Amino acid sequence: MSKHDIVPDLGKGMLFRRLSPEQLQRVAAHATRVRLSEGETLFEQQDSADRFYLVLSGQIKLFRLSPDGDEKVIEVITPGATFAEALMFLEKPTYPVSAQALKASELISVDARDFVAMLRESVDTCLLLAADLSVRLHGLLREINDLSLNNGTCRVAAYFLQTAGQGADAFDLPLPKQVLASRLSIKPETLSRIFRSLTNAGLVSIRGSHVAILDRRNLEDLAHSCRSDEISLLSTFHYPLRQSGENPA
Repeated sequence: MSKHDIVPDLGKGMLFRRLSPEQLQRVAAHATRVRLSEGETLFEQQDSADRFYLVLSGQIKLFRLSPDGDEKVIEVITPGATFAEALMFLEKPTYPVSAQALKASELISVDARDFVAMLRESVDTCLLLAADLSVRLHGLLREINDLSLNNGTCRVAAYFLQTAGQGADAFDLPLPKQVLASRLSIKPETLSRIFRSLTNAGLVSIRGSHVAILDRRNLEDLAHSCRSDEISLLSTFHYPLRQSGENPA
């Protein structure tokens, strides 16, 4: 397959959409396609980070292992998203997480050093990249705030609403429940209890991986009310409150 065939697929990533045709050709010349089977590892934590990636299909799980061997899912990357690109600005970068395919996936692997060299040649491109990374940073800060201040039930309610989207009241969970629990910093058994409590309250119906929102208004109230309650408590006591059975965020 010609390197030129990579160019159209690069356009699926937000990071590359503002590049000139000449820049896209240069990126493609140093890029390769990667295909992973379900469960296959892309890289390990602390491996040398000389490339970053654009997901074309499938799902890539980014995770860290604790000294005890417990897995914490940091993020699940879906098609159209890039990851590990911020590491290109470090002098001797290593991956701070491991990456594994949750399902059969196809990616484009980009040469980080050559991409940085290209950025040095164009101030405008640097500014565009900085703007994109800033948007992602603000998203991560909001997520850290949610994980720090919201209890598990609020996180699940917010996740259901976000996954369903506006105007939709039914969807299939895009992640296995164990991965979802780790992603939301909740123990799997706690996630199961939250699912049952939301079902018993008549807010949702959950059958296998299929979720139907039955009472959107009260689910939205739940997703937002405990955030304000906990922020109020935090301003008084100056330490994060945790529900029994939950991991610290």
